[in-house]
Amino acid sequence: MASRSENETSRLDDAARAGWLYYVAGNTQDEIARKLGVSRQSAQRLVSLAVSERLIKVRLDHPIAHCMELGKRLVETFGLRDCEVVPSDPDAPSSIVGIAQAGAAEMERHLKSQHPKIMAIGTGRALRACVEQLPPLDCPQHSIVSLLGNMMSDGSATAYNVVIRMADRVNAKHYPMPLPVYARSVEEKKLLHNQEPVHNILELARQADVTFVGIGNMDMNAPLLVDGFLSRDDIRAFNRAGAVGEITSWVYDGEGRIIEGLINDRVNSAPLVVDPPNPVVGIAAGEAKVGAIRGAMKGRLINSLITNEYTAEQLLK
Repeated sequence: MASRSENETSRLDDAARAGWLYYVAGNTQDEIARKLGVSRQSAQRLVSLAVSERLIKVRLDHPIAHCMELGKRLVETFGLRDCEVVPSDPDAPSSIVGIAQAGAAEMERHLKSQHPKIMAIGTGRALRACVEQLPPLDCPQHSIVSLLGNMMSDGSATAYNVVIRMADRVNAKHYPMPLPVYARSVEEKKLLHNQEPVHNILELARQADVTFVGIGNMDMNAPLLVDGFLSRDDIRAFNRAGAVGEITSWVYDGEGRIIEGLINDRVNSAPLVVDPPNPVVGIAAGEAKVGAIRGAMKGRLINSLITNEYTAEQLLK
């Protein structure tokens, strides 16, 4: 009678043959079954065994393989739940075209769920580009909630608020936050947040099943400065305090710690959560964003990332 080790060796031999026929020779499982003289189900199990026993090592000969490897390294280095890295244009490494398509695909995956979801959304150029890539959908079961105010200090709408635009595109119930990005004082912020509609929106944001945010840099090209929310003096003050980035107008340092004081005291946005229980997807790319993205990951302000190949390489240096 054949020993157990002999039987196991024979089975691994069969698995190796099945794996070679499938992955190298390109045979179908029906063809493998015929050539090995087994049933189709047995052929399928042998191919699976070849993979589980690491008899097969697949090398993907395609540029996207490098992106997948970078994503894996970012997950391992920063403890992310997930990371998608898209190819970058060598002539435009800060372009958000590729990440907009990837962000839209991730949004669409959640929107296609039949189970009702609360989706919290930040603001900015990257998120707006993602929304513009979304196909028309019919999602009345979902709720889309804004994480920050959609008004300038003079009452006009902000240029890159995306909640209303997204809701129109996917036919979902939406909750824009009817506040300026910054309150005029800490006391005013408390009064505004105690209003019932605002309180309800903040509570919805806290319960979000998935959150999408842009990540802003904090230099003299910062979105908060370019869009008129902060002055150059504000930027300099934050830089002296160690600022590297911002998410929904909350400014943080290189370790991802929210900077105390300054205009951060008057941010009307929903609070950032450290090590959030549900997915918080940061979408950003470009050399100017590297420090901001790294800080957000180190501080666990985001737990998922969509970026491009150039940015991923810089983050791993």
